[in-house]
Amino acid sequence: MDEQLKGLEQLTTEEIDVGLIQQYLQQLPDRALRFGARVLLALVVFLIGVHVIKLVRRIVRRSLKKGNADIGVTQFLDSFIKAVLYILLLFMIASGFGLDATSVVALLGSAGVAIGLAIQGSLSNFAGGVLILLLKPFRVDDYIKVDNDDHEGTVKEIQLFYTKLSTPNNHVVIIPNGTLSNSSILNMSTLTERRMDIKVGISYDADIRHAREAIMKVLEEDPAVLSSKDRRVFVEELADSSVNLNVRCWADNDEYWECKWRITEKIKYALDDAGISIPYPQMDVHLS
Repeated sequence: MDEQLKGLEQLTTEEIDVGLIQQYLQQLPDRALRFGARVLLALVVFLIGVHVIKLVRRIVRRSLKKGNADIGVTQFLDSFIKAVLYILLLFMIASGFGLDATSVVALLGSAGVAIGLAIQGSLSNFAGGVLILLLKPFRVDDYIKVDNDDHEGTVKEIQLFYTKLSTPNNHVVIIPNGTLSNSSILNMSTLTERRMDIKVGISYDADIRHAREAIMKVLEEDPAVLSSKDRRVFVEELADSSVNLNVRCWADNDEYWECKWRITEKIKYALDDAGISIPYPQMDVHLS
């Protein structure tokens, strides 16, 4: 009797399993069709959303441009709006697949500590970008130098999390906004004029007054050197192998580098014509 009952139970279970498999196979085409339709609809929504996001960003950029907003502010807001709208678009597509947005928000809230620790660097960079836009230590097209990292260049973009610099040797440096907001920044474009200091070493046997006259003549003849500013040539250091002079003058920011390179070259020619040598490091060895 027990064996018969066991056989009936086994037979019933097998019939149920076969029935479930048959039912699943019968429903599979409909499910695949519905899933494919959802995927296709999600793709269409995504493509439309991308075009809408581009349109919104274009409208915002035009409005800011008409309002004479700073380029850095425009770039920052553009990247911020882009990130927010794409997140909303992804949430909308996910909800089409049955994902409850409130459940996702609740899950993110419960995991807030872990997420905060994971993205604390990004949050710091975002906060740094906000501070840069509010305090405006520099703007796009300013030439800056970051003391902590020894990076310098022209500001090209101020994005949501980072700032792009173009260096004098045409390299692109990407610096996190958090680093910039916590660093000492030397903005060389705030004022229109910039001081240059050129160090020149002359021999101990040379006449300092004669060397000063030759260098001052170079400064007076250069058209980019500002005559309204102080021009000085003075002894800065008595070094081991040379007397180091400091050549100090001023030029406009736009002409700074060309002026500095030109004056440095002309100083060499002027000292050569005056018979004043620029020594190289040397050591005297005395044998007893």
